[in-house]
Amino acid sequence: MEFVGRTDSLALLAAARERARAGHPQRVLVEGPAGIGKTALVRRFLRDDTHVLYGAGEEAESELAFGVLEQLLGRDGTGDGSRSGGGNGTGAGSGVGVGGRRWVDAHAAGAALLEALDEAQGAGGAPDSDDRAARVPDAPGTSATDAPGTPTPDTPAPNTPNTPVTLVLDDAQWADHLSLQALTFAVRRLRADRVLVLVVVRDAEDTRLAEGLRRLFTADDAVRVRLDGLGPAELAELGGGMGVRGLTAQAAARLHAHTAGNPLHVKALLEQEGAGLLEALGERDVTPPAPKSFTALVLAKLAACSTAADALVCAAAVLGTHCTPADAWEVAGADLLDEERRSADVLTALEEAVHTGLLTESPGDPLIRFPHPLVHAAVYHQLGPSRRAALHLSAARTVRDQAHRLRHRALAAAGPDPELAAELATLGRKFAAEGAWANAAGQLTAAARLGPEPAAYEQYTLEAVECALLAGDVPDMGEVAQRIAQFTPGGWRSYLLGRLSLFDLDRAEALLADAWHRCDPAAEPVLGARIAGQFAALHGSMSHGAEMAEWADLAIRLAPDDTATDMIRVLRLTGLAMSGRAPQTLAALGPLPDPALATPAQLEELLGRGTLREWTGDLTGAVRDLGGVFGACHGRAASFRVVAATALASAEYRAGRWDDAIVHTDLALSLAADTDQPHIALYCRMLAAQVHAVRGAFAKAQAHARVARVYAAGGHVNPTLWAALAEAHLARAQGRPEEVLTALGPLLALAPRGDLEEPGTVPWADLLAEAWAALGDEKHAVQALAPYEVLATQRGHHGALLVAARARGTLEAARGDTVAAERAFRSGLKHAAHVEAPFDRALLHLAYGGFLRRAGRRTRAGEQLRTARDLLVRLDAPPDLGRCERELAACGLGPAGSAPERESRTRGAALLTPQELAVARLVASGLTNRQVARELVISVKTVEYHLGRIFPKLGVDSRTRLTAALAADGPGPEPGRPERGRPGSGRAP
Repeated sequence: MEFVGRTDSLALLAAARERARAGHPQRVLVEGPAGIGKTALVRRFLRDDTHVLYGAGEEAESELAFGVLEQLLGRDGTGDGSRSGGGNGTGAGSGVGVGGRRWVDAHAAGAALLEALDEAQGAGGAPDSDDRAARVPDAPGTSATDAPGTPTPDTPAPNTPNTPVTLVLDDAQWADHLSLQALTFAVRRLRADRVLVLVVVRDAEDTRLAEGLRRLFTADDAVRVRLDGLGPAELAELGGGMGVRGLTAQAAARLHAHTAGNPLHVKALLEQEGAGLLEALGERDVTPPAPKSFTALVLAKLAACSTAADALVCAAAVLGTHCTPADAWEVAGADLLDEERRSADVLTALEEAVHTGLLTESPGDPLIRFPHPLVHAAVYHQLGPSRRAALHLSAARTVRDQAHRLRHRALAAAGPDPELAAELATLGRKFAAEGAWANAAGQLTAAARLGPEPAAYEQYTLEAVECALLAGDVPDMGEVAQRIAQFTPGGWRSYLLGRLSLFDLDRAEALLADAWHRCDPAAEPVLGARIAGQFAALHGSMSHGAEMAEWADLAIRLAPDDTATDMIRVLRLTGLAMSGRAPQTLAALGPLPDPALATPAQLEELLGRGTLREWTGDLTGAVRDLGGVFGACHGRAASFRVVAATALASAEYRAGRWDDAIVHTDLALSLAADTDQPHIALYCRMLAAQVHAVRGAFAKAQAHARVARVYAAGGHVNPTLWAALAEAHLARAQGRPEEVLTALGPLLALAPRGDLEEPGTVPWADLLAEAWAALGDEKHAVQALAPYEVLATQRGHHGALLVAARARGTLEAARGDTVAAERAFRSGLKHAAHVEAPFDRALLHLAYGGFLRRAGRRTRAGEQLRTARDLLVRLDAPPDLGRCERELAACGLGPAGSAPERESRTRGAALLTPQELAVARLVASGLTNRQVARELVISVKTVEYHLGRIFPKLGVDSRTRLTAALAADGPGPEPGRPERGRPGSGRAP
């Protein structure tokens, strides 16, 4: 039957496809009630498309981790779910692989989907040659005189298909949560891609949709296609296509009023009632019949099938919404007698099932499918318990994946089955040991359903909840906590309740204490380690370094290989450093391998070592360690990658690599948002506010500070700390000392409760002292600065002593004690010789130069101010550079420097955005476009788009000349600053 109506909707979709064809990725939401024709609309739209990735949610598989993503990417996750021919555009991979075990979480899966979209676009087909960027379709600067083989903007690039790739997610309300998160992750990173993403859903406000996906597809720049019922004329056409003649305009109008034009209801009625429906519609006093239940309709069709076709359809229903014909026929053997099986064959049975509308098949598609999830549900649920169990047992013998075999055995179980529950739990724990948290949660949940005793049910449930937490797939923690609270008191129960309550520190501490009291660590070392790990995290959230280190050390000793205590070694190392033992801790670590060769435990230690190196002032070593960790942690949990990216950005900020720091803070925040864990990136929020503030991007800095302030409303130490510092750094950059004091006020109360004054960790005493001095309150300035000076001296920390000397010089100058001020500034210069941080050095020279200028020593002032200006120019720090130039002008030396100096600030890298600079540096280091895309977690098309903008900005036309241009632009923010093997990439040499 031909497609009916929907002309306006098809026009909207066609317009979106043309925008995607031009390199502007499109997000389209198709929504409407069940049976309204959403899937039919999409199939009609895609009937001539040749590049389609298709996946559909299924209610019965909504808890199957990455089930929909497997349809999109195929059995092996390589993108084989796409079709390369015509038809209805609903090609998909087998979806019967390993249930998502190959992806550690939604971020990793989203990155795989992003790569599949690149492959489908043909992005990887063109060589990464010197003229690759010149072939970007909208890259400016090409002309008819360009080198042979280089197309103009109006000429399609070689190996670049004009046809956009369409990704369809049908019945999104039934898709598993992890697949939705992965899709959200990928869609957010489409920039210059020829990709059209269609999400089909009944209701955009359905709570089963991931919030991030809902925001993307209901935003102002998304296309929304809302389907209502077909009109009377279209219903008449629909009836005619179904062979129902005589549906007059009046009858069609009545049918429309009766069914609201819902095509599914109309078709059901037309098939069920036939001519009787026409008679009813013709009689105004007769109410037309309502459609019988969908199940009854399906059963009427099933009843007309032969024994072999019936068995095939029922077996397919047991296997899911789609399967291979061979698997379905193998499972159907449980329903057929030997003689029946010998006299029938799978193709004949399949043809009959297809003819009756119970199954569909398409040439070239290896799978058979049900035409609608309701058909599948109707067939499955009409199976009697005995027949259903027999078919599931047959399926368990047929499918190859162990997890799927156990699933079928569980569905065949007639009641509690302790042996099967134990098998499911064993497999779930195996998945947990591998860090496959989503699969582990599914197996343990199934085990809980089959547990014969309440104790077994509760234990399996508790373990399942923990795995779901680690997978980031517990949308309502409050509801879960209420359910667990009803369980029998025990160590696991209190431990998980404590883990669920970390934002209520007092309650969390009490619950964890109860869990520890109920646990015998000698008999239950894994539980003991997990409780200890949560105690370490709890003390870390309160900035109690020593306690954090002690609990983390205990967790490691109890269960050194327990994966659920992820980052426990990082907690131990940072706790020791926060309590004043950073140098000793670094010395005790000993040699560690290259991050690419490190075990998970060693990678944690490398992350901790990089952090400690930053805190002790070894910025070169810190960037090297943390860059290597970030490059090697793609297989770790999202929380680990967020911490790694943030730690790298922090070291880059101190090292003066501000463009790299912006890229990595953006990446960390994106990862946290994609996994619904924004609370784990509050330090990153502070860091982003800080770097944007020194760059003069005050609106961006304020936005980050505002988010941190929202979390600080709960009164917890860490959110309060990061919000205060974000606001204080913004106020300092804006030259508002009163606001600095307001922002840092909460830290005065927090400092006695934790290790917030340890030099090198969280520098803020200098900000506070300088703000007090600027306002003429020397007493409070001394009170803020003196304890920090004492600790910095005891630790011998050159970086801390430098900033303390700057603050002391500023304070003594405000007091009028020029001798003491001179002594302090000179002391700071001595320490500066041992400090890599260019911004701290620049602020010292700026403060000293200002002091000398006011003392009338303009020549020496000019020397200090020129040094400060050189550093600030390289850093691109407009607020402080403006202050420096005003000081120079007051010395009579000119506010803007010489013409060459002014030119240096408007050429080369300074012309690029941070994202463009990150791409340019990676390309200059020798990476291919695909490698750059993987490093920055963007699409290859986006890399090409950036290169299309970078080349004309820098006046180059090849990768070789790009490398030369960046090299000629200077070594970066500071002469002699450490260089990594791949600038901006986060990779170690």
